[in-house]
Amino acid sequence: MTSKTEKLLSLLNGQPVIPVLKIANVADAVPLARALSRGGLRAIEITLRTADALEAIRRVVGEVEQAVVGAGTILDARQFDEAAAAGSKFIVSPGITNQLLDAAKGSPVPLLPGAITPGEIMAAREAGLRFLKFFPAEQSGGIASLKAFASPLADVKFCPTGGITAKNAADYLGLPNVICVGGSWVAPDDLVKAGKWDEIEALAREASKLA
Repeated sequence: MTSKTEKLLSLLNGQPVIPVLKIANVADAVPLARALSRGGLRAIEITLRTADALEAIRRVVGEVEQAVVGAGTILDARQFDEAAAAGSKFIVSPGITNQLLDAAKGSPVPLLPGAITPGEIMAAREAGLRFLKFFPAEQSGGIASLKAFASPLADVKFCPTGGITAKNAADYLGLPNVICVGGSWVAPDDLVKAGKWDEIEALAREASKLA
């Protein structure tokens, strides 16, 4: 297993669920990260789907010591560099491109790129990556596809994301080639908007116990 894969796995540190967050109001970032951390989900992915995403990353990095902050929805090298400069400890992309692989090659920040076809997975493997995002999971064959990859691509592990819920997360986590899953159900938009941090903490605590 490559050193960057090992670094990424050590950052996630056995956490079964990685919260995938879209921060609409930057003021929510710190209390949300604190609630998730208290519930046992220290590693979080803040997606670059809102204008304040980078500022949200900076605030959580600066104010929530226990959080391990990653940046998601990274589409190109510029975004990779901006997210790394904001303090992201890992970078998540929905797909894999040569530009992203080149950016990751020159950075100490590990990349978790999305891959759903044998060709994409093999390209990532050739680049030295053994831990990949499987996205969008449910729409790309889900559990059946991951089972099919387990034998011919036995040294590659996955973090399925997309359509993962509290109801099916345990089924994914039961697969031998799945390390963790990504999901947004632990931080529903309505609870975040209402500032119901205790309820989010409770959801995180439930998710942290999945195996």
